[in-house]
Amino acid sequence: MAQSFYDAFAPDEIARIAAAGTRVHLPQGWSPIWEHTPADKAYLILDGTVSVRHHGQEIAQLGAGDIVGEAAIVNHSLRTASIVALTPLELIHFTDDAVRRLCDEMPSFKAALEAVALERFGPR
Repeated sequence: MAQSFYDAFAPDEIARIAAAGTRVHLPQGWSPIWEHTPADKAYLILDGTVSVRHHGQEIAQLGAGDIVGEAAIVNHSLRTASIVALTPLELIHFTDDAVRRLCDEMPSFKAALEAVALERFGPR
């Protein structure tokens, strides 16, 4: 995968993606996504580091340029992991509707999400 989720997009597409969400700050220790809950949001990490935890065990750390929470929205499933902020975070928050709308309106966005899912979860 590219170094940053944004690397897959032209500048005008980046502006469109950013405009579809809301910039938020979350403190260290905050858990914006919980395993086994409905998919109602996704985040693009602008700054900071998160721990990805499955059944309480860390399986990955993600940082600036990574997107989290998108797979459950795209797959219409419950969350497969929890996300915990290891540092203060600067994020773009996307509602599930915003993610679905971007997928419908921007084939490049949908393709980038599918590439992330393939890298993280393998072929389905």
